[in-house]
Amino acid sequence: MTQDLTDLAAFVTVARAGGFREAARAGGGSASRLSEAVRRLETGLGVRLLNRTTRSVAPTEAGMRLLERLGPALAEVESALDVVNGFRDRPAGTLRLNVPLSAARLVLPALVPPFLAAYPEIRLEVVVEDGFVDVLAAGCDAGIRYDERLEQDMIAVPIGPRRQRFATAASPAYLDRRGRPEHPRDLLAHACLLGRFPSGALTAPWEFERDGDIVRVDPSGPLIVRVAASDLAVEAAVAGTGIVHLFEDWLRPQLASGALEPVLEPWWQVFSGPFLYYPGRRLLPAPLRAFVDFVGAEASRARAASDHVGSYAS
Repeated sequence: MTQDLTDLAAFVTVARAGGFREAARAGGGSASRLSEAVRRLETGLGVRLLNRTTRSVAPTEAGMRLLERLGPALAEVESALDVVNGFRDRPAGTLRLNVPLSAARLVLPALVPPFLAAYPEIRLEVVVEDGFVDVLAAGCDAGIRYDERLEQDMIAVPIGPRRQRFATAASPAYLDRRGRPEHPRDLLAHACLLGRFPSGALTAPWEFERDGDIVRVDPSGPLIVRVAASDLAVEAAVAGTGIVHLFEDWLRPQLASGALEPVLEPWWQVFSGPFLYYPGRRLLPAPLRAFVDFVGAEASRARAASDHVGSYAS
């Protein structure tokens, strides 16, 4: 039985968005047209695909099975149609990236404005998720993750800074009141501000390293925030509530202003930067190919600048 591809795409969009209005807002369409398309699909298949309530829309078991198979299939169809983009003067279309909050905050701001300026016919959609996801099943073209969280069978290219550190800091007033830790284990006697991933796991233990000696501590404290609300932990640290442990670049403004004071800086752990990863398909969608090439060119310029500074200094 042949079903209209537009109706199938409408079902996938609504199921992923969790509602007709949400799907319409995301895609710039009409909620009523999406509803009609899903109704036609259900009638044609003779089975209900979505359970509808006044508050939400969720796939039925049959809908979930169809969604699992349609996601990758529609991605392949989009990729095939996108081949035509190669004959355009400029790539066009939508590029969907799935990224953790840290990348949205620390990596993309330096890349997105010049990329969109260079490719005005590309529309970029950024989905922020800190959990481990299948980018294709999530309806995205590519993702950004750190190496230990990369999906298998994916191509990975460096993006953003290649060396990062986790920084530990507190307000001078807090440290004057509670004392300055000299060893990571001293944190066990301090008020520490913790995060929680969407999975429910805490952003602990905190890990430190110095001269090959790795120390992990499992601190506690008066505040736990979802990773998406990490700025609240930073503000609480500035206010003197406790010690925060985050990306150094995230805390740089407060460290530079003196609102936060480094804690245990010789122990701050260095780790490799993130990667842009995407399926190893022979034909990439034109917007993704443009972004991959743009990221590679930016990385080459950064290396050249670093080499120039190094040679000048020597």
